[in-house]
Amino acid sequence: MTYYYKMGDIPHKRHTQFRQKDGSLYHEEVMGIHGFAGIQSILYHIYPPTRVERVEVIRSTEIAYEEPGPLRHRHFRSAPVPAGGDAVEGRVPLMGNSDVVLYVARPTKAMDYWYKFGQGDDVLFIHDGTGVLESQFGTLRYRPGDYLVLPTGVLWRLVPDEGVEQRMLVIESYGHVVPPKRYLNNYGQFLEHSPYCERDIRTPDKMVTFDEQGEFEVRVKTRGQLTRFVYGHHPLDVVGWDGHLWPFAFNIEDFEPITGRVHQPPPVHQTFDGPGFVVCSFVPRLFDYHPLSIPAPYNHSNVDSDEVLYYVEGDFMSRKGIDRASFTVHPNGIPHGPHPGTYEGSIGKERTDELAVMVDTFHPLRIARPALELEDEGYPYSWLPKNH
Repeated sequence: MTYYYKMGDIPHKRHTQFRQKDGSLYHEEVMGIHGFAGIQSILYHIYPPTRVERVEVIRSTEIAYEEPGPLRHRHFRSAPVPAGGDAVEGRVPLMGNSDVVLYVARPTKAMDYWYKFGQGDDVLFIHDGTGVLESQFGTLRYRPGDYLVLPTGVLWRLVPDEGVEQRMLVIESYGHVVPPKRYLNNYGQFLEHSPYCERDIRTPDKMVTFDEQGEFEVRVKTRGQLTRFVYGHHPLDVVGWDGHLWPFAFNIEDFEPITGRVHQPPPVHQTFDGPGFVVCSFVPRLFDYHPLSIPAPYNHSNVDSDEVLYYVEGDFMSRKGIDRASFTVHPNGIPHGPHPGTYEGSIGKERTDELAVMVDTFHPLRIARPALELEDEGYPYSWLPKNH
């Protein structure tokens, strides 16, 4: 993240002696990105984080994609995806490329292990549900509308509240997810024109330290496989930490929309920047106020990107036949725009109550085979007149 935070007990100076009550040293861990040139945090463990008792491969994590077909717009209804599993094992892959993979999950139980994606950051968009995110940085309660941003290196698990239905969009990034540079000044502080700021970002809210012996499992996904590491001590044995790298939550309701006299392009909705993709938030907002404005988006060709929209809540003014938890995929190479009647029908409307997450990728997406069972085959022809 872009600003400094600390929790728990830490010594006055880094890389100096910091002793436990029995006189032994706490074990310092520097966790950072881009070698030692990027943001980092320093954590202090009761036990060495390197003390592993057993290592074994669990399975391959390669995704089965469909064979390429004709270029076309596509619609997938993910609402019927069955609930089950936990927040990692219950993921259903829908689409991806070498930069990012998109999943949906409807977990019904807590993870009984801790997890880390070793090649980039995870972003969990919480569509439905409440619960607790546990990590070595502390606990963080989540709620609907939260983006949970989990930097690589963070060990985490999700513990849903009992009896509360869960649904989430998972954005697995092969690199780091950060605020757009144009929102930040040269010192990393959010600028006045940015649609959110430091006050909107929620840090871990409680430092919890476990000093327990036993058998504890950590799973690491990297290099095309999932590896199990078994520790003889609890992996969340951190007594304190400080720095700029930590998991955080940002709720989509805290995104302040940028509006204008005429229709604003999608970059005004950008929330995060990733390697080869961006994440945007479409939130309830006032429409354009030019006397001749057309609030619905104009037809446009994404010459360099594939556009994915995940529909969360509300009335999607430029689309018909779209359900809650639908995905539309508008690939590069062909234009797309509002459905028939919605362009003219938007004139005179003053606001929209839509809520959606958009992921634009700058390399083509491939569709995962599980998504094919959710596809609306008629969507490519949904711009035709009804009497066609």
